[in-house]
Amino acid sequence: MAEFDAGLLAATGRRRPRVAIVPTAAVPDGEETFQRWAAMGLEHFRALGAEVEAVLVRDRQAANDPGHAQAVGQADLIYLSGGKPGYLRDVLAGSPVWAAMLAAHRGGSILAGCSAGAMVLAERQIDLRPRVGMPVRWVEALGVVRRSAVIPHYDAQPEPVVALTVLAAPPGITVLGIDEDTAIVGRDGAWQVHGRGRVTVWNGRHRERHRRGDAFRLDGAEPNEDDHGHDNDGGDESG
Repeated sequence: MAEFDAGLLAATGRRRPRVAIVPTAAVPDGEETFQRWAAMGLEHFRALGAEVEAVLVRDRQAANDPGHAQAVGQADLIYLSGGKPGYLRDVLAGSPVWAAMLAAHRGGSILAGCSAGAMVLAERQIDLRPRVGMPVRWVEALGVVRRSAVIPHYDAQPEPVVALTVLAAPPGITVLGIDEDTAIVGRDGAWQVHGRGRVTVWNGRHRERHRRGDAFRLDGAEPNEDDHGHDNDGGDESG
């Protein structure tokens, strides 16, 4: 996704954009994985010419830290990495760090997410915690893009299986199935597809496919400027 992310950096209008990497979603997978996500983000965006900082928010206490809030609030691009979406939502929701992200976003900063990071930016997200014999649960996400939900790695599993989950989504929620190595960028209510794969847009039982360069609108969704979610997998990022 180097070409795509370089485009995001260029869109900031800064000669050397400031990037905040927030690997919170990886905390449940262990400290090694958490640090690996941070290191990948630092290496990736430094190679693209950005000034990068890993904001190591591990838990709710860290999400309440004014220093972390200041770090994300000063970034031109805030990047939520992959891992466990439920943990990420629980740590950030209502915290000073999340408030700083939203304030920066309203001021023109790009808010980006991959995999779990993309999922929490929607209004609803799938509860991935094991529930033996129980139906799929759709829970509240952080709600940056209203009336939407994201399923990452969409092409990594059989669509008939995914469709059962999609059809269980709450009424009025548009489900976005984002393939790996694929991204969508939203601005002023319109969304465009980037990358090698497709984006599958589900409205109830109605399904549409969109490829690189295609633009579409989300019925009823009201994204803030420059929302973005992507799926960039291959052993490092997935969104």
